[in-house]
Amino acid sequence: MPRKPGEKLPESAADLPGITKAAIIILSVGPDRAGVILKSLPAEQVEDVTRELASLGGVADKLRNEVLEEFYSISLANAQGAEGGLDFAKTILKNSLDPKTAERVLQQIQTQVQKTPFAFLQKAESENLLTFIQDEHPQTIALITCHLPHHKAAEILVGLPQQKQIEVIKRIANMEQTNPEVIREVEKGLESRLATMLTQSMEKAGGVPTVAEILNLADRTSEKAIMEGLEAEDPELVEEIRRLMFVFEDIRMVDDKGIQAVLREVDNSELALALKTASEELQKKIFGNMSERAAALIKEDMQFMGPVRVSDVEASQQRIVDIVRRLEEAGEIIIAGRGGAEELVV
Repeated sequence: MPRKPGEKLPESAADLPGITKAAIIILSVGPDRAGVILKSLPAEQVEDVTRELASLGGVADKLRNEVLEEFYSISLANAQGAEGGLDFAKTILKNSLDPKTAERVLQQIQTQVQKTPFAFLQKAESENLLTFIQDEHPQTIALITCHLPHHKAAEILVGLPQQKQIEVIKRIANMEQTNPEVIREVEKGLESRLATMLTQSMEKAGGVPTVAEILNLADRTSEKAIMEGLEAEDPELVEEIRRLMFVFEDIRMVDDKGIQAVLREVDNSELALALKTASEELQKKIFGNMSERAAALIKEDMQFMGPVRVSDVEASQQRIVDIVRRLEEAGEIIIAGRGGAEELVV
């Protein structure tokens, strides 16, 4: 049964509906990966997950870990099921041969088809694998690289700091036969850490700020479709998301032509107030798109303005942001990183 908006989350993952589990996983992987995941989903599913994410609130560590462990276990089981393996071979042989023949064949192939140590790392991208093991002890890294294809082991080695490279190479050179029990212990520890790795640097809660970060990284078409779908049900939520998606400092991502279009709609007193707390980078961007005389007048206004209320500055900044959003919607300006580059025709 779907969770009601604002309803408190249960203590056990077993009591969560699938859409809530999906929202917790999206939350856990961070905005960058979440944007990639959302792009691959059908529009109606994106809308459902985004709405659930916006109303998620705080997620207890225990509950989040349960959801991630369940997801990891299912993924691992699916991968193993797709790849077959010795257990799968046993089932096939026992179902197709008489018991004695099946046992004899199994004995012949069992020593040839043993599980490769650290098999769960074999298919990882070298960059991701390096991030995962680079803080391990050199002896552990040496043991892992000995069981990787040589090209992947070389990529891992090159990515390590020089001193650790030397330590790892020395240990590989001096490594003799390793006790299988030791290998299994190291494997077990790494698999356990991999299962909980996603929980080490994640957001503690969902909510509107997380949705804004994710949609900022989504392509413009997906963002627009999601926002339009949400607006029909909750226009106040959509406005709250929009205000967080593009802030005043983000104006530095507008190209020079776009900056000039925005400035034509903003009077000098409003601009001077809005720039009062702006970064030096943004001020330089704005002044660079004005005449020297106009820039000098704005700077003079800012200098002699005196103390102002932060709320007044933020209100002026928001009015300018609203102008930027309106011009972007009309296709008159392009904001870098918000899908505009793909729409250009050279």
